[in-house]
Amino acid sequence: MVDISVRFGALTVVSHVNLSIKAGEFFTLLGPSGCGKTTLLRAIAGFYRQFEGSISIGGSVVDDIPAYRRNTGMVFQNYAIFPHLNVWDNVAYGLASRKISGAAAAQRISETLEMVDLKGYEKRMPKQLSGGQQQRVVMARAIAIRPRVLLMDEPLANLDAKLRVRLRNDLKTLQRSLGITTIYVTHDQEEALSLSDRLAVISGGEVLQVGTPEDVYARPGTLGVAEFIGEGNFLRGHAAQEDGRTTVVLRNGAALVTSGPGSNCRGEVWVGFRPQDVSLHPVAEASSGIVGTLRARTYLGSYVSYEVDCGLDRPISVQVVATAVPVGMHEGSQVALRVEPPQVMLFPGDDKAVEL
Repeated sequence: MVDISVRFGALTVVSHVNLSIKAGEFFTLLGPSGCGKTTLLRAIAGFYRQFEGSISIGGSVVDDIPAYRRNTGMVFQNYAIFPHLNVWDNVAYGLASRKISGAAAAQRISETLEMVDLKGYEKRMPKQLSGGQQQRVVMARAIAIRPRVLLMDEPLANLDAKLRVRLRNDLKTLQRSLGITTIYVTHDQEEALSLSDRLAVISGGEVLQVGTPEDVYARPGTLGVAEFIGEGNFLRGHAAQEDGRTTVVLRNGAALVTSGPGSNCRGEVWVGFRPQDVSLHPVAEASSGIVGTLRARTYLGSYVSYEVDCGLDRPISVQVVATAVPVGMHEGSQVALRVEPPQVMLFPGDDKAVEL
């Protein structure tokens, strides 16, 4: 994709997007609702014509090629399944439209239904299937044609949490085994981080950052990306060079040393760190750290979440593994918080958050 823009009247929904997706890659477009990610996906499919720029698939420009000739498979959020056709015929529909029939089609359908764990369901009607099974039928129909690119628009959004995780794992295994280039749209960070080879964070129709899940999470390029990917504490501060290291002073006077992303920032900054990167100590046992009062404690199974009032604009969130919770911590306790320098991120003071 080169310099892609999509407009509806005077409204620009996608603005000057440049992306290169590798063959066989699982690539995710991640962003909040209304950011333009679905519009971009539909432009790739050929459902929308871009106002500017060019789209190529497999090295060939497809700008003037209609959707049905682009050799893409599409899976939507809603179960786009034909209610009057059984499972077999739903999957066969895509093959028939590509003039694949007879024994070749039957073999392809059988293989694909086995891939999506629907062997034995061939004669079932859609009303006899669960939501997860219906979405598997849609996936089977999309991959049965062996598309050059598989396009998926929030396909798991309507499923319950446990089924989402199961289908997510199955989808990743299936995509790896087939090697189909996949472009996946979601607003769910966990989905994006767990499925993707690479992802693009999108906001306001623009790409903010492209990278592997590990890179984008650990080294966000902007405050907006850092806030949108995962949980975090983001506070105002002033950064300066001191004794050969970068120190940021928060508005309550507490100081943090940083060697993490953005540690070359100076002056007014945003300072960020993840709740799980904060260690919690009784104030009497700590010689340094951000001192505060524990205001809330929430048990969440595998970890315990704390909110600590440190006299800043907002409380600091802390997450501690449930088996490592400090003894004697309760609401009202005075505590000291520590964050190791590599985990402290700095962003320019004029950076803006992603619009949710």
